[in-house]
Amino acid sequence: HFGCGTIYKNGWINIDLFSNIADLSLDLREKLPFRDNSCSVIYSEHFLEHFDYPSDIDCLLEECYRILMPYGLFSAAVPDTEWPIKAYLNEDDNYFKLAKELRHPPWCRTKMEHINYHFRQKGEHLFAYDYETLSLKMREKGFVEIKKRGFNPELDSEIRKIGSLYVDCIKPE
Repeated sequence: HFGCGTIYKNGWINIDLFSNIADLSLDLREKLPFRDNSCSVIYSEHFLEHFDYPSDIDCLLEECYRILMPYGLFSAAVPDTEWPIKAYLNEDDNYFKLAKELRHPPWCRTKMEHINYHFRQKGEHLFAYDYETLSLKMREKGFVEIKKRGFNPELDSEIRKIGSLYVDCIKPE
């Protein structure tokens, strides 16, 4: 469970550089201390957007591919950036009302302030994803069967159910 932050998953190896609840403290921009083909599943939730694009995300995805077993699953959730952009262009206030209620700070009053917060999140977000971009990166690194999926309550955090893009892919044989 890469980039676990404050969310501890029982039965997983929870990895984070800054979390005091992580099982392992690792800088995931570096080579991972796992053997080739040693993991059956890798999961990350609202973590990939904190990596420089393309250099650091390329390195991480290459390492994920290396350590996954053939037919292993890489599952990721990132903030769904297509949603606020479409909402802004279509003058749909639903995204902005939900963002205000669920996550965004009180200083976000205009649609553009909400868009900026989504992209930057206090300077923590380094890249914004849509399905086209995330799936392209995964395909470039060798993953196959790249699919958008819905919220999975057994895997994903309820607090991120709204506003997340969920993508699964497989390492081929």
